[in-house]
Amino acid sequence: MLKALHSPVPLSKGPAFTASVAGGVPVSFANLSCRKLAGCTLFITGASRGIGKAIALKAAKDGANIVIAAKTAEPHPTLPGTIYTAAEEIEAAGGKALPCVVNVREEEQIISAVEKAVKTFGGIDILVNNASAISLTGTLETATKKVNLMMDVNVRGTYLTSKACLPHLRKSKNPHILNLSPPMNLNPIWFKNHCAYTISKYGMSMCVLGMAEEFRGEVAVNALWPKTAIHTAAMDMLGGAGIEKQCRKTDILADAAYCILTKPKSFTGNFIIDEVLLREEGVKDFDVYAIAPGHPLIPDFFLDVEIDTTAVKQKGYGAAQALKEEKTESAPAKPSGPVAETFRVIQGAMTEENVRSTQGVFQFELSGDGGGTWYIDLKNKGGCTGFGKPPGTADVVMSMSSADFVKMFTGKLKPTMAFMSGKLKIKGNMALAMKLEKLLTQLNSKL
Repeated sequence: MLKALHSPVPLSKGPAFTASVAGGVPVSFANLSCRKLAGCTLFITGASRGIGKAIALKAAKDGANIVIAAKTAEPHPTLPGTIYTAAEEIEAAGGKALPCVVNVREEEQIISAVEKAVKTFGGIDILVNNASAISLTGTLETATKKVNLMMDVNVRGTYLTSKACLPHLRKSKNPHILNLSPPMNLNPIWFKNHCAYTISKYGMSMCVLGMAEEFRGEVAVNALWPKTAIHTAAMDMLGGAGIEKQCRKTDILADAAYCILTKPKSFTGNFIIDEVLLREEGVKDFDVYAIAPGHPLIPDFFLDVEIDTTAVKQKGYGAAQALKEEKTESAPAKPSGPVAETFRVIQGAMTEENVRSTQGVFQFELSGDGGGTWYIDLKNKGGCTGFGKPPGTADVVMSMSSADFVKMFTGKLKPTMAFMSGKLKIKGNMALAMKLEKLLTQLNSKL
């Protein structure tokens, strides 16, 4: 049953949704919409920036009312936008805005914002549960406060906001709840590297499963998830400088959300992937959504897709598969071959500037031929590499296969893509780990 949720059900293709394509470029959805959301009130959590704001601006072009339910009232030192700057953009786009300071961890703030929305606009037609927290860390590395944050924002916040809006949604002619959450893929690879985060996002998806059935015929409840990484402030923090080239714009999710929210309420209980939906709606050219058209894109979490021609899709997840992996990882270490040669070249390519700008010790636990424990010291003296544990404590421990390690250090596999696809497991200082991609860019020409 879960497998069927990876794709949406067949979509109705009314004339308003079938995008005409001229010269390979999709015609703007705004030209086809006939202002379907005019006068509708959307309550969007986390709408001060990123995906939430993009969905808000898309609806605003129709003349919709937007409740901006987000935390940022004062300018953030590193993140762009506030609820008030978002309100200005929404009104400039043709909508009406109601900025509300809402931390979805606080039920009183949710209820207060819902009451203000109803008093200001007369009701609520659409709820978009977009607010989310993320920490891509393993069980032992995830602080309790981070666990609480993800569970409170992602699961509890989604549940309580839905609960507060539902009495008003049930009075609307075509009410929708849309959660920005993934299909529930039970492949263990999506749990082992960031168990708490996965539980919290699947909690949002379970709200879709439950509420879609509970309110079937009254309120549509669906989930939307991107096929590829989306460029947001959060992605910049996770991936570092240059990551945007491997991402799509928030526009793709805004267009997909618009398609969903303008469907009848009978369209419910679906887990929808943005690109799959838009292809069914007639879109053919997806370069318009790319930050850097033609550049390889990072696949998003929770989707079993091959990220390059060397990727192998897992098929078995039982005890036999686990035993096979365990035997592979316990293969005797032989400091020779491609792995040893790669470390030798890295040693020769190191500079004082690499050490000065990185200031970290990386330990690699490699499985397969030439594997074992290796290290790169970019903190002490002129830097060094070696077989075995590093002289001091490692700041970052990375686990992967020997073959993928060689690909990563020769430019054939991006560290970010390796991590997001489960090929690379990271423990320790995540911010420092992200510096590795920048270093690899500098070293690739010599490897």
